Amino acid sequence: MSKTTAANIQRLTERGVVEIFPGGSAALAERLATCDRPLRIKLGIDPTRPDLHLGHTVALRKLRQFQDAGHVAILLIGDFTAQIGDPTGRSEARPRLSAEDVEANSETYLAQARKILDFETPGRLEIRRNSEWLGQLTPSQIVELQAQMTVGQMLAKEDFSQRYASGTPIYLHEFLYPLLQGYDSVVLQADVELGGTDQKFNLLCGRDLQQWRKQPQQFGLLLPLLEGLDGFQKMSKSLDNYVGLTEDPLSMYSKLEKVPDNLVPKYFELLTNWSLAELPDNPRERQIVLATELVAQYHSPEAAERAKQAAREIVKTGSSDATAAIPEFSLAAVNFPAKLAYLLREAQLCKSVGDARRQVENGAVRLDGEKFTDPSQEFMTAEELGDRVLQVGKKRFLRLVP
Repeated sequence: MSKTTAANIQRLTERGVVEIFPGGSAALAERLATCDRPLRIKLGIDPTRPDLHLGHTVALRKLRQFQDAGHVAILLIGDFTAQIGDPTGRSEARPRLSAEDVEANSETYLAQARKILDFETPGRLEIRRNSEWLGQLTPSQIVELQAQMTVGQMLAKEDFSQRYASGTPIYLHEFLYPLLQGYDSVVLQADVELGGTDQKFNLLCGRDLQQWRKQPQQFGLLLPLLEGLDGFQKMSKSLDNYVGLTEDPLSMYSKLEKVPDNLVPKYFELLTNWSLAELPDNPRERQIVLATELVAQYHSPEAAERAKQAAREIVKTGSSDATAAIPEFSLAAVNFPAKLAYLLREAQLCKSVGDARRQVENGAVRLDGEKFTDPSQEFMTAEELGDRVLQVGKKRFLRLVP
């Protein structure tokens, strides 16, 4: 039996949800209220890049909400479909990835997904790769799959219709993507599939193929796309308007405290558990609370407080952009293990080891906002220090890079 209470149902079907089909939120709410078993909730992610940003977490957080309500989350790694490339939102074909690149990206995705999903509770998470079944399809099975959809239906997809009208090539393998993605729902026997608003066509394909295979058809639950820090375009690494999950606390904080005022409520709604009725009235205070909350989520409350303090100190130097104000220092030439005093001299933040010792003992040295008082503090590897900010006094900062 699931643990889907009335409060959980409202949260699952209303907060941060754009559309539920068929039947809207009332139909899914009824299904959740009357189900006699945990539902199977599918989220597919194609590992086309090695890292995740906050835009990806919107769907992951909704998947976690279903887990917490007692349902089974299915995190589908599209290692096969990633080699085709989702044509959604594309004005031209995606570059094809190698199997090796996809596998490497998959591992980093899973490591980052642990920050959000419950990997520990037995029976609450299935991690699947669609190469398990798609890689085994025979030519005759692929032909049978293609026979379930017409060229006219494919061209009704907005991205394809625009490319066709403009004379931009559409390759045959791209037509396979929504079919194969829909076939995943058949194999996984999904009850609900999550996706962004740009994924509706793909989710409908899943329903059609389940009907073809005489399975109960999944609900489609569409979530909003998160605008990036520029305030109007979808969050994307290629547009450099993103906040990455693996960014250091100071970089993450400094970006988030500058989220445009009009987007702050949306960020709270999609990225936190805060009640929107309890947000601070002051717009600047909202930005600070948002930045602190999200850094605490993905690092720790202590790291969030240190990042807040460090950001304030950097702003005192007169820079309007805290992250851009910090020059980088490569750790490649540093001999590890390395003591803190030696590191400060090598980074030219102090004139000598003696000067470094005095600065540390006087409480002037911080790493990502954390004060150090032992000049003999030893660091074993460059990776231990990478992407952290080393600070001496109020005006000298360096970002350490491996």
